[in-house]
Amino acid sequence: MVKSPISAPATLRLFFHDCAVMGCDASVMIISSTGDDENPDKYSLKPEGFQTILDAKAAVDSDPQCRYKVSCADIIALATRESVSQSGGPNYTVELGRYDGKKSTDRSVRLPHPGDNLDSLNAYFSTLGLSQTDMIALSGGHTLGAADCGFFKYRIGGNDQSMNPSFDAQLQGTCAKQNFAFLDDVTPVGFDNFYYRNLQNGRGLLGSDQVLYTDERSRGTVDFYAANQGTFFSDFVIAMTKLGRVGVKTAADGEIRRDCQYPN
Repeated sequence: MVKSPISAPATLRLFFHDCAVMGCDASVMIISSTGDDENPDKYSLKPEGFQTILDAKAAVDSDPQCRYKVSCADIIALATRESVSQSGGPNYTVELGRYDGKKSTDRSVRLPHPGDNLDSLNAYFSTLGLSQTDMIALSGGHTLGAADCGFFKYRIGGNDQSMNPSFDAQLQGTCAKQNFAFLDDVTPVGFDNFYYRNLQNGRGLLGSDQVLYTDERSRGTVDFYAANQGTFFSDFVIAMTKLGRVGVKTAADGEIRRDCQYPN
């Protein structure tokens, strides 16, 4: 995080992508010409996230007592916790004991899309054993990071009535000069509840963000988190813990990789 402010959101995104695709098994790290590495949904992952994990793995394995004893999957989970807490978010206990997967495949890749409505989001997260409240809490992770203009450009220029007109004009100017915008332009490198306050003001960047407020079924939770940062933090930790249990591998079907980018 000292080297790059992108590291924290990139690592958080990496954790979600890993757990949501094939379970929390570090399969997202594997370099493969036929697997997850080649999937278009992976293009939003930034190299800073991968480098954070590789650096942490090297640091752990530099200790002879720890070498090849900590899985890449656990390192991703721990690095994510540090990214959140060092950005001002909650510091929480990470459950450990995951093993690394042995393959990466694009056949299992399916992630939420930036234009998804509430029903689509709920259907997706329910496949991970997560509730609507979990989904809204995890969406608060968008208090960090940025999105390429291609993910939201269809909304600007007066095309989405749920977008604040001044925010619309701001984004048009931003995308004319660069290819990205911050998900939370108020406190882009701070983990807080401004994401939800932005939604209240029609300043959600992605359609799948703003729909959490335009849909009355989820609006109450957004309002509550916007007014109660402590509750958001608590619910975020609960949701992250549940996400961290998805598809966990054991010694029977996993391994502890020597190199996070390649199976042993």
